[in-house]
Amino acid sequence: MKQIIECVPNFSEGRDMSIIKQITDVITAVDGVKLLDVDPGAATNRTVVTFVGTPNEVLEAAFQAVKKASQIIDMSKHKGAHPRFGATDVCPLIPISNISMEETAELARKLAKRIGEELNIPVYCYENAAFTEKRRNLANCRSGEYEGLAKKITSQEWKPDFGSNVWDAHTMRTGATAVGARNFLVAYNINLNTTSVFKANSVAFDVREKGRVKREGHPVTGKPVLDKDGNKVYEPGLLKSVKAIGWYIEEYGVAQISMNLTDISVTPVHVAFDTVCERATANGLRVTGSELVGVMPLKAILDAGKYFLKKQGRSTGISDAEIIKIAVKSLGLDELKPFDPKKNIIEYMLEDDNNKKLVDMNLVDFCHLAGSEAPAPGGGSVSAYIGALGAALGTMVANLSANKYRHDDQWENFSDWADKGKAYHDELLKLVDEDTVAYSGIIESYGLPKGNDEEKALRSQAIQDATKYAIEVPFKIMKVCYNSMEVMLEMAKTGLEASVSDAAIGAIAARTGVQGGFLNVKINAPSYKDKSFVDKVIAEGNEIERKAIALEKEIMEIALAKIEK
Repeated sequence: MKQIIECVPNFSEGRDMSIIKQITDVITAVDGVKLLDVDPGAATNRTVVTFVGTPNEVLEAAFQAVKKASQIIDMSKHKGAHPRFGATDVCPLIPISNISMEETAELARKLAKRIGEELNIPVYCYENAAFTEKRRNLANCRSGEYEGLAKKITSQEWKPDFGSNVWDAHTMRTGATAVGARNFLVAYNINLNTTSVFKANSVAFDVREKGRVKREGHPVTGKPVLDKDGNKVYEPGLLKSVKAIGWYIEEYGVAQISMNLTDISVTPVHVAFDTVCERATANGLRVTGSELVGVMPLKAILDAGKYFLKKQGRSTGISDAEIIKIAVKSLGLDELKPFDPKKNIIEYMLEDDNNKKLVDMNLVDFCHLAGSEAPAPGGGSVSAYIGALGAALGTMVANLSANKYRHDDQWENFSDWADKGKAYHDELLKLVDEDTVAYSGIIESYGLPKGNDEEKALRSQAIQDATKYAIEVPFKIMKVCYNSMEVMLEMAKTGLEASVSDAAIGAIAARTGVQGGFLNVKINAPSYKDKSFVDKVIAEGNEIERKAIALEKEIMEIALAKIEK
């Protein structure tokens, strides 16, 4: 599955848009990267740029942006309201999908090293990419700002992690850059049935991590409690990693709780929403809906949808589209303006509308294409699709069973099985297109030039690489189809008895996917020269096929015993 990360560099220029455009142009020039937002600020003289894509491409775009900024922004002449110490002030990477924070932190360090070595810019690694605890905090890294940088980078304590530690004309111009890895920040507003900023702030202070000022006597008008240094003492709020304040939005005529969820792995969107609902009720208010500012990862909204489905005692093993619909309605994300997944969910924004996938075709068109003179989709793609339908049938039985037993504790077990089935059929749907891509790779490699020895060698290697991939994809189809049969077996045993035939048919389809995938493995295997690899795959394939046939037989016997009793 494709890994996606986000990059949110802050550049020390917010007034001259011709300079900003030069920077964003080098970002958009990198294939595989999508520019999401450019937010300049005149008072801060700072621009926040947001782009996403696959890791290597994002790292390349980030490096080129830092390089361009170092060439066209002169920090010795910079003034602005926001703390800063470099032309590219900060450059955080954020994991979005199919990538861990640990992997993202290593990518940040890789980027920091390249900036330091190739551009000779002082670089500090912060947050999850930091090498020491003291440097985790961006404020520590940036303390003293640009004006204190000459002393800082030459000190032993604050020698940069990478790049120059000499204050010369080059460093004077570029300043320093902080490169880090952090969690995704969601800007999220919750709507209230009031126009009172005072009432909205009361809720905001209840929930935000910082909390409210501790007071003597009356909680609002009482004298603030001070610590030994004379600073106000705060009573912590209910939600970690949350910043919040109340405000009035004249455009909508309502007050909102404006929130920054700085770590949605600590406080997810749905937890923030429900907590605000509880505190609003306690303050005599009612939440009427909410508003996403910008974008959010797919997982965040799917987690929200599943949370509300579980509260209803409903299965979560349904399509992503249905889960998102539940989330939008439960959170009231469409109260003030339409919520468009293609514009508000990062992964969907990255989809290429020009890259038409087989799985996006309707059933009739797919069938006609499979029967046409076109060599693809062929047996591998069809096997994956048959397997996906089999897993979908097992998932259906689990969902129906969860619905039947929604009034007792069995529904949750069936919901878990439906989630498993959905994961299998989603993976097989991806393999429908992947098998066709694999076949196309073989065709393209045979079309490479072969006019001299070097071209012949490159062509031969490309053919071998494409052939190996054309073996690996149907082999994966085999394994996923076989693994999906665990759902059909469990549903045949414990699922809704009236749907046991569906579980059995699902098993038949899955076994067909196994054998269809194996045929594609076998037809490509003789063309691959690494015989040890081929022998291993064929041996494993034989074992998977044997077990799939035996498992299908077991499921059929269970189903027939229930049908014929």
